[in-house]
Amino acid sequence: MAHFRNLEDVQLDGASVVSIGVYDGVHRGHQRLLSDLVAQAHQVGQRAVVISFFPHPDVVLRGVVGRYYLTTPDERAALLEQLGVDVVITLAFDEQLRQMRAAAFVDQLVARLRMCELWVGADFALGYQREGNVAYLAALGEARGYRVQPVELVTYSEAGEVISSTSIRELLLQGRVELAREWLGRSYRLSGEVVHGDKRGRLIGFPTANLAVWDEVVIPLNGVYAGWATVRGERYAAVTNIGTRPTFDGVSVRVEPHLLDFDADIYGETLTVTFEQRLRAEQKFAGIDALRAQLALDVEAGRRALGV
Repeated sequence: MAHFRNLEDVQLDGASVVSIGVYDGVHRGHQRLLSDLVAQAHQVGQRAVVISFFPHPDVVLRGVVGRYYLTTPDERAALLEQLGVDVVITLAFDEQLRQMRAAAFVDQLVARLRMCELWVGADFALGYQREGNVAYLAALGEARGYRVQPVELVTYSEAGEVISSTSIRELLLQGRVELAREWLGRSYRLSGEVVHGDKRGRLIGFPTANLAVWDEVVIPLNGVYAGWATVRGERYAAVTNIGTRPTFDGVSVRVEPHLLDFDADIYGETLTVTFEQRLRAEQKFAGIDALRAQLALDVEAGRRALGV
C-alpha cells in the first residue's frame, strides 16, 4: 500500500474507486463500507483509494483540544491496508482546505486519481460550508464522469444506534471497553515507549511499564483493566492501571501495564496494550499493604478475564 501526504504527489495511471472521510478508529461502520469498496474495485482491476485528514476537521472547525483521536495517522493507514486499500492519502486539514470549494476538490480527484466512483456515508458532505453533499456530488459526477455510491451507516442496536467514532470515544471515557471492542471490531489499544516512572510498583512486587502515549489519543476512564501487552514481538497477559496513583497523591494520569509472568528490562521499547475488560475503578488505599493486597486480587481477576 502507498501512503501519501498530499494530492500533488499522486498521479494514478488507472481508474480508482475513492472514499473520503476521517476514518478515525476504522470501526465496524468504516470496515463495512471499505470492504465492499475494495472488493468491487479489485474485481474490475481498479485501485481502492481512501482520502483522510489530519488534524481532524473538528480540531480546526470546532476548536477541539486534548485527547480526541482513536488512532494516529499511521495506525489508521495500517488498519486501512489490512482492509485491502491500495492508496491512502492523508491530507492536512487546514484553513486552505477548509475554504476550498467542493467542485475544485473533486476536479483534483478526477485528474490525479482518475476517480470513476466515489463512496461516502449517506450523511457525507465536503467543501466550503459543507456544500458538497451527496446530491451535489452526484449531480457533479454526471458532468465529471464519476458515479456516487452512498452507503448507509452501520447501526448497533434495534433502536438504530449508529456506530461512530464519537460514540466509541464516549464509551472509552465511560470505561466501557467491552462495548467499544464490539463497535471497533477489535480491542482498543494504546502504544508508547516504556519510560522511567516512580518505580513504586517494583518496590511493592508489581512492576509496571510506564507508557508515554501520544498526548492526543483517547485514554479510557481511570481504573484497572485486563488486556494483552505486546513488546519485542511477544504477547503477554497484562493488568493495566490508568490513573493518578491516588494512594501516593499523584496528579498526572498514567497508563501502567503490569505484565504477568514477565521480568525483563524493556525501557526504551515500544509496547502496545489492549483493553479487554474493566476490572474496577481507581481507588485510594490506606497504605502500601492494602494496595499490595488489592493488586494481588487484580492479577487474579485479570487471569480469569483473559483465561490464563
